[in-house]
Amino acid sequence: MENVIIIGSGPAGYTAAIYLSRANLNPVMVMGALPGGLLTQTTEVENFPAFPDGIQGYDLMEKMRLQAEKFSTRFLFNLVEAVDFSRPGAHRLTLDNGETLTAKAVVIAVGAKPRNLGLPGEDELQAHGVSYCATCDGPFYRGKAVAVIGGGDSALEEALFLCHFASEVHVIHRRDSFRASKIMAQRALDNPKIQVHWDSVATAINGSRQTKVSSLSLRNVKTNAEQELPCSGVFIAVGHIPNTAIFEQQLEMTNGYINLVDSGRSLTSVPGVFAAGDCADAQYRQAITAAGMGCLAAIDAERYLGELG
Repeated sequence: MENVIIIGSGPAGYTAAIYLSRANLNPVMVMGALPGGLLTQTTEVENFPAFPDGIQGYDLMEKMRLQAEKFSTRFLFNLVEAVDFSRPGAHRLTLDNGETLTAKAVVIAVGAKPRNLGLPGEDELQAHGVSYCATCDGPFYRGKAVAVIGGGDSALEEALFLCHFASEVHVIHRRDSFRASKIMAQRALDNPKIQVHWDSVATAINGSRQTKVSSLSLRNVKTNAEQELPCSGVFIAVGHIPNTAIFEQQLEMTNGYINLVDSGRSLTSVPGVFAAGDCADAQYRQAITAAGMGCLAAIDAERYLGELG
């Protein structure tokens, strides 16, 4: 029986591990399919405190892992394939190698992945001009033309944020009106830097890893007319998918995001199970907020274990 198992790594999981291991609770972390999370696939991170010159995403996650390891977190390079949270104080996890683990408490930090479009060039140029986070990468496009794909509130928030840096922002939307709220739509339409390409879909992202993104291929869905839009960055804002499928029958969730039942804490609908990071955060999705939530989850788990005795 383990005291606490952390499912997933990344800033939320690693921060939880640092706090729990320093509390002498000997946490076990099941690393998941991408140890360190999506941040390991990011190039320069400029908005994480304490790194005034920026830091590579992989390096940031490696520093967090080493800090957790220093305080005796144990790492398992496995996937959790199934969970059973029906027995309070004895939660069961089944790993991809068939092994079963039992823990008094569980911290879920499995993150979320951006919904991608499957466009030619999208995977190849990720972190080389293709981004899913304007807050993270917008400052790299000062004075450059960028494109945002999407028509909801998130897409227009990205577009408006990018206006602080880019010389022009092209919004690509497959319909003739936005799905976003009226106030967000009006703000975008009123901004002189934003040009909307209605009834249009992207068909390819052009460039190379050496030269980065150079243009975006578009097709008008009504006329089938095609054009090539020169740009230095493409921001895809068509939603996120939390990595929470294995918890569907175990926890209360909304649109795939784990519900936190007490504002300002990490408690889920099952006692002894805590959630942190992007799998429980549909709003902010930042490394620093995920780390903060990991801290909350660790402290909540520590208090829960203290009450168990």
